[in-house]
Amino acid sequence: MDIALAALVIFIGSYIQSSIGFGLAIVAAPFLFFIDPLYVPAPITVSAFTLSLANAIKHWHAISFEGLKFAIIGRVPGTIAGGLLLFWISMDQLALWLGISVIIAVVFSLGNIVFKPTPAALFSAGFLSGFMGTSSSIGGPPMALVLQHQENDFIRANMAAFFCVSCLMSLVMLSIIDRFRIEHILISLPLMPATLLGYWLAMKTLYKISHQNLRRASLLLCSISGIAAIITYFI
Repeated sequence: MDIALAALVIFIGSYIQSSIGFGLAIVAAPFLFFIDPLYVPAPITVSAFTLSLANAIKHWHAISFEGLKFAIIGRVPGTIAGGLLLFWISMDQLALWLGISVIIAVVFSLGNIVFKPTPAALFSAGFLSGFMGTSSSIGGPPMALVLQHQENDFIRANMAAFFCVSCLMSLVMLSIIDRFRIEHILISLPLMPATLLGYWLAMKTLYKISHQNLRRASLLLCSISGIAAIITYFI
């Protein structure tokens, strides 16, 4: 039952990320943490890597490698900082950090803040993405904030390419601090079909569903899951 529920959550997150460029971890992390804390952050990161690779191949023509290099450079120290945070905090504190990360992501997504994708902005976004992504698996919002006013295909392509590299960085760091072991790999495997099914369905319905309606629904779901994660810390 838990595996089926986890797969359903990953399927929904995969569909949302394939449609708007990010969102798998924001939607999935709090719910999967309730099902089994072992799912966060390594198994979600494995699913995110699989999904990002599929999306990067699909939108290969729109990837800007010149711009992404600054974000990837910033991702390195961010990944190390996020790994150190995980090394120091307990699982209860991780639940609180997950909830806070989700709420921060929602607030930034609702804001009308405009950032241009300059080298400095991309480096900063890469650092924050590395810190949040490694510690909570939620690394999309900083990059999405910088790229949000670009063309949709450009956003999907470059977010996917960035996540391919950043997920690998996070998994290496998680291995170093003993948060990515054989048991994490084993519970990741049943999530792979759900990840790819969400991607496949998104590709079939990408232009049939309102981008704004999907975005609003995902933000509402994120808000509920983030608040619930914070509440459980104090119960």
